[in-house]
Amino acid sequence: MLDSVQPLLAEHAALQEQLSDASVHANPALAKKLNRRYAELSAIVAVYNQVNGLNDDIAAARELAKEDELFAEELPALEEKLVAANEKLRRLLIPRDPDDGRDVIMEIKAGEGGAESALFAADLLRMYIQYANSKGWKTEIIEKNESDLGGIKDIQIAIKGNSSDPAQGVWAHLKYEGGVHRVQRVPVTETQGRIHTSAAGVLVFPEVDEPEEVEIAQNDLRIDVYRSSGPGGQSVNTTDSAVRITHLPTGIVVSMQNEKSQLQNKEAAMRVLRARILAAQQEALEAEQSAARKSQVRTVDRSERIRTYNFPENRIADHRTGYKAYNLDQVMDGALEPVVQSAIQTDEEARLAALGTK
Repeated sequence: MLDSVQPLLAEHAALQEQLSDASVHANPALAKKLNRRYAELSAIVAVYNQVNGLNDDIAAARELAKEDELFAEELPALEEKLVAANEKLRRLLIPRDPDDGRDVIMEIKAGEGGAESALFAADLLRMYIQYANSKGWKTEIIEKNESDLGGIKDIQIAIKGNSSDPAQGVWAHLKYEGGVHRVQRVPVTETQGRIHTSAAGVLVFPEVDEPEEVEIAQNDLRIDVYRSSGPGGQSVNTTDSAVRITHLPTGIVVSMQNEKSQLQNKEAAMRVLRARILAAQQEALEAEQSAARKSQVRTVDRSERIRTYNFPENRIADHRTGYKAYNLDQVMDGALEPVVQSAIQTDEEARLAALGTK
């Protein structure tokens, strides 16, 4: 295992030299990409040095123990630390998703359940915003379509991280959230106290760092403008400020009406379109190279029911990882980290198992 670190040490040293060049920082997208990789390799280098240091300490303790038994008493603790450090290094050497350091665009959509589903979508939005706040991430509402009762029919939100370390990236944590989220509770519209089951869908896309990263030919776009509307379909603007962009090669359609300016809505639509096209390109790549990259947890099938939120029992259950807890009230207030970590760990175990079969 230690032999496999040598090329990474060389790459780390080369990146360190490259990042000291001022001209690199004149290209923000390149600098961001290099900094992500440097942060990832720095974590590996730190643990590698720790392993080497512990090996030296153990060798010294064994040598000194020949003359003084007190040094022999230090060996069990040192050997335990070495086992832990080797395991940490082994996990760090798992090939990481190249997009882990990216920010994300998340879409939440009401599904089966009518008004209750829209209200649950609003609850999910609040949960994710609270979770983002707890991580120090920034959130930005790009587009929101509300329901009559204060719920959300659909919403698009950008979530921006605060670390160059891919392990702490927004995509590294939220990529597992895509799928169908099922809720079981008594809706506010229920007069007889019966528990209903409804669902909302969540889509998560890694955000494109720079527009040039995803090439979109102008001839591949059909752009339609229309008047924006609010709950119930009533017009909320007297000008054609809403924008619908169709990417003809893929059939991807993005609509925006949140801003009063047609130009602002077009820019927001293009931002989401780039993220969707990037995701589509990556899914195509995963289909071709599933053994190399496809996550065992983050499925491409967005119709998958991934989680159940049972309010009467205060229970949350993730159907992919087996995670279950009875603190749903806290999770809905943003305490999502244990649930997310269960997905990360399950994915890690699957990747380790896959490496073991090669």
